[in-house]
Amino acid sequence: MASQRLKRGMRGALTASAIIAMVSTSPAPAIAQPPAGNTESDALKRYNDLNKQAEVVNEELNKAKDDKDAKQAELDKATADLTAATQAKDAAAATEEQFRGQVENLSSASFRGARFNKLSALLTGTSAQDFLDRSSALNVLATDNNKALSELHKAVTTAADSATKAADAQKRATEARDAAAKLQADIEARSKDLQKQINEVKSAANRLSAADKATLKGTEDTGVYIGGPGAAGAAVNAALSRRGDPYVWGGAAPGGFDCSGLTSWAYKQSGLTIPRSSRAQFGVGKSVPLNALQAGDLVFYGSSAGSIHHVAMSLGGDKIVHASTYGKPVAVTTVRGGGSDVFAAKRIVG
Repeated sequence: MASQRLKRGMRGALTASAIIAMVSTSPAPAIAQPPAGNTESDALKRYNDLNKQAEVVNEELNKAKDDKDAKQAELDKATADLTAATQAKDAAAATEEQFRGQVENLSSASFRGARFNKLSALLTGTSAQDFLDRSSALNVLATDNNKALSELHKAVTTAADSATKAADAQKRATEARDAAAKLQADIEARSKDLQKQINEVKSAANRLSAADKATLKGTEDTGVYIGGPGAAGAAVNAALSRRGDPYVWGGAAPGGFDCSGLTSWAYKQSGLTIPRSSRAQFGVGKSVPLNALQAGDLVFYGSSAGSIHHVAMSLGGDKIVHASTYGKPVAVTTVRGGGSDVFAAKRIVG
């Protein structure tokens, strides 16, 4: 009996060993993995990258519009200068003609048969009084002739100067007109590029999960900030009053702003006009260190002046208010919250 139990135990052990061996050598069932590049964090990263690209194109478009407006102003100035120079030239030509005739008449005229010199008056005079009378008349004629000669010279000089100014104004007007036409073509091309970028951003936004959207929105800063006195303070208060307004590419009015649209609108409310685009805004004011920011200073983002793609308004210290990016409303955040590539700052007033 003991021998049989031993045999049965050995058979059971062998069977268990076989089962274990079969399980260990069988291929493991495949565990489904999320497709590469399709996780929530990757989706958000892709969305942010697209948004940044769109923001760059948007600011390039704004800069092109700034440049076109500047060229249009140059064209208007040159056209006005051309009109004024042409009118001055025509008036000088008329004056020249008038005094040229007067000089010719005086030069060839005689007074009662006398030539224009006192010796002639003395020799032809019948008395001392006659000589004095003739001399007085000759002095008047000589004075008139000198005056006419002076006016003629002035008219000739004015006409020549006006002609030069008219030619310069015509040249400037032509150059400004050609430059404006090229910028218009550039604007149209950038507008198409921006629309393509916008479509991609919106498509990416639709793929964001609820968690991604929550991360994108971040924590709302509802703190109370006071801009202070002066134009800078008024601009800060204006910008803060738009917290919650959505980001809109090309937006520059309540109801929707892009980054430079908010800063330019805010300063306009304070009575100051600054350029529309972030890159053009970088060209005004004076530079200030990033560790000495005051309320109203403009904070710029990019790797260099030529690559600025974002601008925010400082609230002083480490806080800014800005129109961040599509999908995020105008809000208060930290300086680094505006972008890790914070570049420089400018003080518009004060």
